[in-house]
Amino acid sequence: MPTFPKILALGGAHIDRRGQVSGTYVPAASNPGIMREEVGGGVFNALRSVVKRGVSASLLSVRGGDAAADTVASAIAGAGIDDLSVVFLDRTTPSYTALIDSEGELIVGFADMGLYDLAFPKQIRRAKVREAIAEADAILCDANLPTAALERLAAQAGGRPLFAIAISPAKVMRLTSLLGDLSLLFMNRREATALAGADMSGPDLVSELRRAGLAAGVVTAGSAAVLGFDQAGIFAIDPPAPRQVADVTGAGDALTGATVAALLRGLPLRAALREGVAAAMLAIESAEAVPSFTAASFAQALALVPEAREVA
Repeated sequence: MPTFPKILALGGAHIDRRGQVSGTYVPAASNPGIMREEVGGGVFNALRSVVKRGVSASLLSVRGGDAAADTVASAIAGAGIDDLSVVFLDRTTPSYTALIDSEGELIVGFADMGLYDLAFPKQIRRAKVREAIAEADAILCDANLPTAALERLAAQAGGRPLFAIAISPAKVMRLTSLLGDLSLLFMNRREATALAGADMSGPDLVSELRRAGLAAGVVTAGSAAVLGFDQAGIFAIDPPAPRQVADVTGAGDALTGATVAALLRGLPLRAALREGVAAAMLAIESAEAVPSFTAASFAQALALVPEAREVA
């Protein structure tokens, strides 16, 4: 990789609403709580960590012609990300609403993202996108893109590293036909088992994912060990306990961004994933979707992350 790598990301950048229940969650009832709204999305959240770790980033997404679109555009610019996104004046900007319990765990998520399915397949064909791919050293995408767009993107990658975010158990299936083209896929355990087609863990899960065509992946499982695998084997990293739990939403995206940035700086996956785990811990401790960490605070968090251990 060059000294100052550039990454192009394609996928979600939209309004994120997170409502947290103040006390014990009671199903099918009115629950007091607090609602927060900010800009999020798989690749956008990941890119914010990428930029914080010293990598130049561009983002291609799609949004509507409403006030929410202005909010998204402002957040992208504020994060220091080059915005290549397209605006559809007659459409509504996508959004994601998450309800979480008092411990920060997800109760339910609601995705209003029809514009992604409608617009991305045509956007990938644009000359501007081909030019952006040619200028990038690596590509990051998420499964908010429909399969047709993902397949075209993989065909145009031209041998560049192609990283992907699974997004959800349903959407990860969109990646099935291009698993062999991915350099690394970031998943949680539910997404990984959906892709494997069976409820399993550890080496058995990795065997199924490899059989499906995936050469390298990262599987998170809440506070449990983060599982990684590549051609060198299977390993795990035990995340340190956070000093406080503000919100687990966005921790996986923070992990993705910091890991990708480290890979682009030339670190092997085992070392890069330690940086991802550190970023995830800082995200969990913060009420923000992506924490505002300094080089010093990141170094302190990284020092708490143990070395990777091999998994037989």
